[in-house]
Amino acid sequence: MDQGNTTLLPTTGANSTQIPALVSAAHLATAVLLFITFLVGVLGNGLYLWVLGLKMRRTVTTLWFLHLVSCYLLFTLLIPFFAVYVLLGFHWVFGMALCKFLNTCISLGMFTSVFLLTLISLDRYILTHHPIWFRYHRTVSRAQKLAVGVWLASFALSAPYLAFRETQVVDGGRIICINNYALSTDWNRTEMQYLERRVHQAIFMVRFLLGFLLPFCTIAVCYGRVGLKMKKKKLAWTRKPFKVMVASMVSFFLSWLPYHLYQSLNFYKKEVPESVMGALLVIYTFTSCFNACFTPILYLFVGEKFWQVFKTSLLTLVKAAFVDDLGSSVPEYSGRHWSEVENTKLEMV
Repeated sequence: MDQGNTTLLPTTGANSTQIPALVSAAHLATAVLLFITFLVGVLGNGLYLWVLGLKMRRTVTTLWFLHLVSCYLLFTLLIPFFAVYVLLGFHWVFGMALCKFLNTCISLGMFTSVFLLTLISLDRYILTHHPIWFRYHRTVSRAQKLAVGVWLASFALSAPYLAFRETQVVDGGRIICINNYALSTDWNRTEMQYLERRVHQAIFMVRFLLGFLLPFCTIAVCYGRVGLKMKKKKLAWTRKPFKVMVASMVSFFLSWLPYHLYQSLNFYKKEVPESVMGALLVIYTFTSCFNACFTPILYLFVGEKFWQVFKTSLLTLVKAAFVDDLGSSVPEYSGRHWSEVENTKLEMV
């Protein structure tokens, strides 16, 4: 996650030795959230990765979510580094190499997840509007190639941070991990500050357009067309996996909207009250962590009452969440697995 000139969370200034009480409270709340989401995220994402990777037959749908959950798990595994960074008073003790590598991985996970969510929405659109093409051309091997392409494209968009990210020694020997968009050690020159601002703006626009706005428009159009098609044919919205996919879309965009808002306000932070920036910091940290760590758990409860979840075995419930069935496609389970899913649905009626 790129944070302008900081890693994950901003300091109050490169030359500041005193952190206002309000910002300190925000940092403490953020650290607590980070540790909680790490524990929940590792368990939740690890469970889903185990079920999708080892316990279910490989289909296009399970392949999409296998890669998506891998993104979430990647993000989750990086959280302890940044939690330590916060607790040490924003003193980076992990060195220059990890400063570059960890932030590149966060950017990689963000781009990959939003691109995969876009692919999932396009997949649903093709299913309802081009069923014949869908039947003969939608294969696991092609989906795998697309997924690999997504990871490569995301890495290309994240690679600049291998150059921009670096450590800097400030007040009293404290080390911070920041972005140096001008690639210069002369931080105070007017020309360098102007260049850095321009490069920062360009990077922000690329991330906002490719990582948020364009995917949002694509997903909204696809799901709008799918909804109209199903309404026209008087098809009921399936409980699974359509609601699972919609939930993942909604949770992603609600989670990352505060992040992009915070990034845009960073360009005007001199005019924005520090209390507003501190509050927005806590909000976007919570929402982004929720997206990566709690969304897989949310899948379990989509379309079902909370208490009913506990009437079904966890493994069967997770499998039921990914039955590739929108009323027209052939179920992707067979034998014992399909019987378990059908029994699960009967129990929940």
